Amino acid sequence: MTYSSQRIQKANAVTVQGLIINTVLCAFKFLAGIVGCSAAMVADAVHSLSDSLTDIVVLASVRLSGRPADKDHAYGHGRFETLATLLIALALGAVGAKILYNGVLSIISLTEGLPIARPHAIALIMAGISIIVKEWLYRYTLRAAKLTDSRLLEANAWHHRSDAMSSIGTLLGISGAYFLGNKWTVLDPLAAIVVSFFIFQAAWQIFKDAVSELLEQSLGEQAEEEIALLCKNIPGVQGAHDIKTRKIGSRCAIEMHVYLADELTLAQAHAITEQMEKPLLKRFGPETFVTIHPEPVSLKQKSH
Repeated sequence: MTYSSQRIQKANAVTVQGLIINTVLCAFKFLAGIVGCSAAMVADAVHSLSDSLTDIVVLASVRLSGRPADKDHAYGHGRFETLATLLIALALGAVGAKILYNGVLSIISLTEGLPIARPHAIALIMAGISIIVKEWLYRYTLRAAKLTDSRLLEANAWHHRSDAMSSIGTLLGISGAYFLGNKWTVLDPLAAIVVSFFIFQAAWQIFKDAVSELLEQSLGEQAEEEIALLCKNIPGVQGAHDIKTRKIGSRCAIEMHVYLADELTLAQAHAITEQMEKPLLKRFGPETFVTIHPEPVSLKQKSH
C-alpha cells in the first residue's frame, strides 16, 4: 500500500467515526435543548450539526485530493483539500454568526420584558457529556492530522475543539441560569454569545492558513534555509540558490538551482541531483515535488 493510499484510508476512517459520533451527539443536544428549555444548548446542537456537515465535506475532498496526477493536474489534486479547508472555515464562521445573532435576540427580548425560560438539568448534563466527547474527538482527529500531514483533518479537528469550547460556554451559562434562579437566565444567551467569539477565532485561523496556501505562500525562510543546508551536505554540490517552495494540499513543492562542477557529465550531474532528493523527501514527505536545475559553478563565479 502506498503512502498516499494509507493516508487516505486513515483520513477516511477518522472522519467516518467523527461523522457518526457528531450525528448522534447532535440529535441528543437538540433533544436536551428543546426539552431542557436552553437556547445555549440548541445553539450548541447547531454547531454539532455543522460538524457533521463538514465531516461529509472532508470525506468528499479526501477522496478527490487523493486522485493521482493526470494530464490536466500535473501536480495532483491537492488543492481540493485546501479548498475544502476554506469551506470549513466559512461554515464555522457562519455557525458563529448564527449563534451570536440568536444570543443577541434573546437578550433584546429580555430587555423588552419577555422572560427567558430557566434551563433544566438535562441540558446541564448534556453540556458536560458534549465537552468530554468533543475534546476526545479533537485530540483523536488532530493526532491523525499530524500522522497524515493533513491541514484538512487539522481544520476538522479544530472544528471539534470549537464545539468543545462551545459546550464549555454552554455549561457555564446553563449552570448559572439553573443554580442561580430565574433572575440569572440571561447567562444562558450570554454564554452563547461568548462561545460565538471563540468560534470566530478558530474560523479566522483556518481561513487565513487556507488562503495563504491558495495564494502559494512559501514554506518560510527557516524551511528554505534548511533546504539549502541539506543540499550543501551532498558531495559535489557547490551551492544552491533561487529556492522556491509552496504547499499543494498535504504535499510540498520545492524548486531550486544548484551549482555543480563544470567538468561533470550529464549522467554524473543527474546522479548528484538524485542524491539531493533523498534528504528532501525524508524531511518534507515522500510525495514532495522536487525540481532541481543544475548549473555550472563557473556561472556562480561570473555573477560575483
